[in-house]
Amino acid sequence: MVKPRVSQSTAKEPAAGQPTDGPLTQEELLLAGRNHSMPLEALAHDITPAGLHYLLIHFDIPQVPVDQWRLRLGGAVSHSLELSLEDIKARPSVTMPVTLECAGNGRALLQPRPLSQPWLQGAVGTAEWTGTPLAPLLEEAGLASDAVELVFTGADSGIQGGAEEPYARSLSIDEAMHPEVMLVYAMNGQPLPPQHGFPLRLLVPGWYGMASVKWLTSIEAVTSRFMGFQQAVAYHYLQGPDGPGLPVSHIRVRSLMVPPGIPDFFTRRRVVEAGPVMLHGKAWSGHGEIERVEVGIDGEWMPAQLDDPLGDFAWRSWSVVWVATPGDHVVRCRAMDSSGALQSTEQVWNYQGIGNNMAQRVEVTVR
Repeated sequence: MVKPRVSQSTAKEPAAGQPTDGPLTQEELLLAGRNHSMPLEALAHDITPAGLHYLLIHFDIPQVPVDQWRLRLGGAVSHSLELSLEDIKARPSVTMPVTLECAGNGRALLQPRPLSQPWLQGAVGTAEWTGTPLAPLLEEAGLASDAVELVFTGADSGIQGGAEEPYARSLSIDEAMHPEVMLVYAMNGQPLPPQHGFPLRLLVPGWYGMASVKWLTSIEAVTSRFMGFQQAVAYHYLQGPDGPGLPVSHIRVRSLMVPPGIPDFFTRRRVVEAGPVMLHGKAWSGHGEIERVEVGIDGEWMPAQLDDPLGDFAWRSWSVVWVATPGDHVVRCRAMDSSGALQSTEQVWNYQGIGNNMAQRVEVTVR
């Protein structure tokens, strides 16, 4: 683990305080109680059931009466649009599996620990999302020649970093025009659950989940860079409290396994019987296709078998048989994508606890 020297600066910062080596705070526990990760045994599902899919809610779940809700598209456009949910559903629809992962997944494993939602490893899930592509809607509105970004604003709002504002993120015009970027209204064949963005959310496949704005109410074309808190301050790779750092975008290559055997209730340490043990899991990346997964047993790596991809922006299943011998073992998995990126066995620390993709480590007792 590469550790930083933590500044004692009192400058405003995106986290709730300086990173700490101490125990979980009450504030972190409050966040953990509101949000939830996907249990790792749910990796056995190609499509994550909605109730098991990870969930991060920055502020409060807004109550959005669908009969009053409208999506407004305006700003630097030839003509503004105002659409009901039925208007959007009447447009050409697409259904595709997409893996979403929270950018802070793994934050609680860092030392010192950045103070925010204390994710371990399960802030991920893959759903079948149904909606309509965004690009034709933008073409219909007619983007002005000097438009540089689109700002997506949700119905939820709160205070973070001393700023009170709705949750909002932006994409460049080029990013927003990608054919896979959609406005979605269904998850796994059902209307979006309230906690997942009902009635409409943005979906940006291949990016960490912060880009897929929930409870979407407006899209505004702007002629200068959007500097809202969630865009300009949060979600940056930093080594200290002072920015700006590098903005977070695409998901780093990652793999996770279904923990083998059975768990001890309190420690979650795994127990398996000696002999052949099927290890299996999922791997994904926003930077390219998964090309290889390896499983390490006590530091000795072996290749896993890859199944066919589930989709262009969804995780890929892998499996391998381990002939387990009695004793205590450490089992790990790591993936490589077509960009050449390989998961590291050590995590490089960063101030916001973002983009953590070190190889999973599972302690196993074989009896």
